[in-house]
Parts: sequence; C-alpha cells; structure tokens
Amino acid sequence: MRKILTNPNIKSLFLQLLAVILSFELGAVALLVLKPEFAALLLCLPVLMGVVILFCCCQFFRKQEQMIEDAAAKVREYISGNREARIECNEEGEWYRLFHEVNTLAAILNAKAENEGRANASLKNTISDISHQLKTPLAALNIYNGIIQAEAEMGALAEIQEFSALSEQELDRIETLVQNLLNIAKFDAGTIAIEKKMENLSEMMADVKKRFLFRAGQEGKEIVLAGSDSLSFLCDRNWMVEAVGNLVKNALDHTDSGDFVRIAWGQSASVVQITVQDNGSGICPEDLHHIFKRFYRSRYSKDTQGVGLGLPLAKSVVEAHNGTIEVDSWLGKGTMFALHFLIPTKL
Repeated sequence: MRKILTNPNIKSLFLQLLAVILSFELGAVALLVLKPEFAALLLCLPVLMGVVILFCCCQFFRKQEQMIEDAAAKVREYISGNREARIECNEEGEWYRLFHEVNTLAAILNAKAENEGRANASLKNTISDISHQLKTPLAALNIYNGIIQAEAEMGALAEIQEFSALSEQELDRIETLVQNLLNIAKFDAGTIAIEKKMENLSEMMADVKKRFLFRAGQEGKEIVLAGSDSLSFLCDRNWMVEAVGNLVKNALDHTDSGDFVRIAWGQSASVVQITVQDNGSGICPEDLHHIFKRFYRSRYSKDTQGVGLGLPLAKSVVEAHNGTIEVDSWLGKGTMFALHFLIPTKL
C-alpha cells in the first residue's frame, strides 16, 4: 500500500474520493438534523456520490492514459532515430520507475551503438592500413617476378637467385605485416585472451634469442642475455615472447655489423623488469613521443623494411599484462626499452 501511495496521482485520487465520501456523509447528517422533512432526498445522495466518484476516476484514468501515450510517443521517437528522446520521469511511483528503467536502457543502447561505431571505424581503418601497406611489397614482388622471368629467358641463374631471395624477403614482410595488424586489431577489439602462468624468464628470453640468432649471425651482430636463471614471472608466454621479440627486431633493424643487442631481466622490490638495449643509431628526440604510433616512420630512419607495427604491438601486449613500457635513447649511441610489471603476490 505504501508503494502505491508513492505515486502522487494515485494518492491524489484517494484523497479526492475520501473528500467526496466525507462531504456526502456530512451533508446527509446535516440534512437529517436541520431538515428532517427532506429525509427522502437521502436516497438520491448515494447516486450523486457515485457520479462524482466516477467522474474523479475517469479524470484519473484519462491522465494515466495520456501519460502512457506520451511515453509510447517517446519510444517511437527513439526508434525513429532520435537517440536523445527520453520519457519524463521526474516524479515517484511504479510507472515512473518503469520509465526510468526505459531511459536507462536507451542510454545503454546508445553506449553500445557508440562502441560498435568505434569498433567499425577501427576495423575500417585497419583494413585501409592493410591495403595501403601491402601496396609497396606487392609492387616490389611484381617487379622482381618480371625480372626473374626476363632473366630466366636469358639463362641468368645468378640474377634469378638474387631476385628470388628478394621476393622471399618481401613475402616475409607481407606475412609479418598482416600478422601484426591482425594481432593489433584483436587487442583493439578485446578478443585476445591472456592466459597467465608462472614462466621462467631465462627460458623465455632464450627463445627470443634463438628466434633471431640466425639473422644476427648473418649481419655480424651479437645478442647477449643477462639475468637470473631462476626468476619466474606470471605472464602469457607466447605473447610476452612476441612483445620482447618485436623489441629485439627493432634493435636489429637499427644496429650495424659489430653492434650488440642486450636482453636483461631482474626483480626489484615488487617489480619485474625486462630491458632490451642496443648500441645502434638511437632515436631522434623529436621522434621519441611518436614511436608507439602505428605506421609511424621517422624521416631520419634508415630502416627500409619496417612498417611501424612492432612497437605498437609490443605496447599492447605489455599493457594487457598491466605493465608499462618506457624508452630512453641517445642519438648515435643506442636505445633501451624497459618493461615494468608489478608482482601481484606482493601488492
């Protein structure tokens, strides 16, 4: 009963009916006391009272019907495309609670539509990026294949082998590009499942070194590991190896023969730290704030193979592990990336 009376319209109706009943009761008593000869008129009072009560009820239900019709009109307006349409619910009562929930649902649907719009825009941009970035290696492949066909007709085996190797290099570049773009798109969409387990950092970094050892040997560079053999870290092994691997690849891309890439790890207080350092060309100060942007390429960069996705992907992986990534660089002396991860058991 208390909930019903919170509705001001119902409360007003009850007060009106009570006032009508009391008025007619007092009127009947007054008639009997003051004018007994008109007692026969008392038979008409219930009928008159019923008419007045019926009138009050009709007014109430007419107002309720108008309120529902107004609410239905707002719903139709929302369905027609006006995302700002809302039902007025500035009073108390069950109907207004329902209207408030409808307004809340509209707000949730708006937020969902906005998120889907951003996701669609992100997908559109990703597809556009893929199309744009594939043009260069595909054009190069067409040129190499044309040269290979021409050289094959002349029997130039050495040239055929050279351009076959270049074609293979471009195919590897396409594969890396597409894989990185897809991974970044998955992180943007929130569809990546990070499955954390306690992993030995020494073994993980050894996997990273093994992955780039052949390239480093061909280019006359050295990959150095430094860290405890017993330190373990709660992470997704595959994704963490991918992130550190991208940093190592970036270091190899910006070092010369005789240079080194050093992967180190350790623990201090409640933080696990992984660093990737090189003594290569370094990064220009004006570029430091942009290196984690997708497809960003410095005008000073001598790297002709990179497409600017390795560092953004590494950043996404680190942040998915609730970590941070920082970079320090000295032009002409080298660069160091530092990954920091809080140890959950020590928070």
